[in-house]
Formats: sequence, C-alpha cells, structure tokens
Amino acid sequence: MATKKQVEELEKVLFNRKETIIKTIQDSRDSIDSLKNSECNDEFDYAEVSSDSFKEGIIANQQLKELKEIEDAIIRIKKNTYGVCEMCDEQISIARLRAKPFAKFCTPCREIYEEEQ
Repeated sequence: MATKKQVEELEKVLFNRKETIIKTIQDSRDSIDSLKNSECNDEFDYAEVSSDSFKEGIIANQQLKELKEIEDAIIRIKKNTYGVCEMCDEQISIARLRAKPFAKFCTPCREIYEEEQ
C-alpha cells in the first residue's frame, strides 16, 4: 500500500509527465501542419511527407491515450481511490505504481485484462 508521501511523489510524476505530453502533442501538431504546408516536387516528396505525417499522427494518438490515463489517475488521487485495482479492489504494489504511475490494475489483473483484449 502506498503511503500518503508516496502518493504525493507519484502525483508530481504524473503532473510532470502530463506537461511533457501536452507539449509533445502540440509539437507533433505543429510538425504535421508544417508537413502539410511543405511543397512536394514529385511523388517521392509526397510519399515522404505522407509517411512523416502518419508517424506524427500515430505518436500523437498514443500520447493522447496516455494523457487520458494520467488524467484518470489524478482523478483517482483526488477521490482517494488511487492505488486500488479497478478489477479486484486490492492494493496495487508501490513498485508497479512507480513503474507505471497511472496503473489502474494490479499485475495479476492486468494480465487477465490484456488476455481478454
């Protein structure tokens, strides 16, 4: 079970990661916009711009997903349900929370969840 001090430390980690992701998403959007406005002299240029835009979009979508998970974890901290597995209601180990501060499942339940997905 995480202590209050440990939860406060993890909350800082979550907020720092949130800020980083928001900046990265904005940078990706700016990059996509600049790629859209770049001139394509031939089909190779067009293919490169399309590929780069696609990659930037994939990265931004993954980061939006992580951002949502972080925001959910911050809400759980405020509700005093942070660190409790959403599947079995057992405490999530502090080691797991340190590795993945937005974890919502304990390790055994995460494995079950992933198998079902």
